[in-house]
Amino acid sequence: MIEDNTPQTVLFPGLFPKPLLARFDERHGSSDGGAILLKACDAGLNLSRRLTACLPDRRQSGKVEHTVRDLVRQRLFGIACGYADGNDAARLGSDPIHKLLLDRDAMTGAMLASQPTLSRFENAARRADLYRIAEALAECVIERHRRRLGRRCKHLTIDLDPTDDPTHGAQQLTFFNGHYDTWCYLPVAGFVTFNHEPEQYLVSYVLRPGNAPATLGAIGILSRLLERLREAFPRARVLVRLDGGFAAPEIFKFLEAEGCDYVVAMAKNKRLARRAARLMGTARHRSRRTGKTAHVYGQTRYAARSWSAKRRVIIKAEVVRHPGREPKMNPRFVVTNLKANPRRLYEKVYCARGEIENRIKELHHGLEIDRTSCPRFLANQMRVLLTAAAYVLMQELRRRAAGTGLARAQVSTLRERLLKLGARIERSVRRIVVHLPRTAAYQHEWRRIALSVGAVPA
Repeated sequence: MIEDNTPQTVLFPGLFPKPLLARFDERHGSSDGGAILLKACDAGLNLSRRLTACLPDRRQSGKVEHTVRDLVRQRLFGIACGYADGNDAARLGSDPIHKLLLDRDAMTGAMLASQPTLSRFENAARRADLYRIAEALAECVIERHRRRLGRRCKHLTIDLDPTDDPTHGAQQLTFFNGHYDTWCYLPVAGFVTFNHEPEQYLVSYVLRPGNAPATLGAIGILSRLLERLREAFPRARVLVRLDGGFAAPEIFKFLEAEGCDYVVAMAKNKRLARRAARLMGTARHRSRRTGKTAHVYGQTRYAARSWSAKRRVIIKAEVVRHPGREPKMNPRFVVTNLKANPRRLYEKVYCARGEIENRIKELHHGLEIDRTSCPRFLANQMRVLLTAAAYVLMQELRRRAAGTGLARAQVSTLRERLLKLGARIERSVRRIVVHLPRTAAYQHEWRRIALSVGAVPA
């Protein structure tokens, strides 16, 4: 047990009609009673087992107290429950629910791994191990949806998006980035959308140095994803959506050679600005006449000097008006090989990629994927992969909540309403009973999800 000199009992003598005594003395209680759902999701995905298979145990067998699989699961379930740091291990060491999640006896089972053990585990991963974990993560997600959709999957959309991961120490490969105005890493996240479903599923998260160009590693990520997606869904048509940092000739050549549809944003330059001048004039005229923001769409054939051929470029000529401000000229450009009309391509196809910003916010604010404080770069890559795997569990939990009020809930909301339930555990010879609050506000949703992941009415 954790030694703590703080009083375990406090008294509120005049706050209520009678004196109130609060005690932290429930030996077999937990505040994460709903996390049983995570173990069920993990069993359905076979996620922790796949990740464990990628990590050879190089420790001396006589000194091993916690298996690699236990360490993987401790971090996965801990991160999903809101314990982003290995430092939180001391708080969870004797938690009965977290013991149960690792198949240990809730009352008498061994304590969970300590922070130093978890730190050594994260730092032990080698480059090849991390590559295998990244592959296993993508394969796990793709296989899950192959079983779910099979031949019914006709459309696949791949989105890659870079983000920033600010650093505040002496981590390897952090650099000052002028765009974000901070020292940081620049990870790139990859998502796949099946058919036209509202959810974008995380399949890749690669940490990169803070001075990395957007294109660094993009072709490798796309190549691996395309291979596995086409193997699982051979009849599906693939669309790739990228932001302006990826508008490089090698990216276009790769996508065309692979037979992919694509929409890729492109930064403004002098030649494109001249091509958009007439449309911008029309947009200004409309905006002056209506006093509102105006959009005009068009297209052109364009080739930069480094391109081998001309490509279709959609032009969005926009004049933005805000009360009390001068009108703002905002031309936008998207390179594509699709044939639909410019307005539909921009508004319905390209702009839909903006939804992945919400997924990235969930990773940052819901699971704190930017807790990359290890000095070693590879250890930080291990951390973000474990967090990405925890996000895969949470996405599976959200998918299982279909038909309830939590079907589109954010990760933090799912955790608060489904996982953070006070619980008291009882154990007998025949079974384990987890007592959850009768007044739990979302018990109906919890039961429905439990039944969908393998529970049966009792």
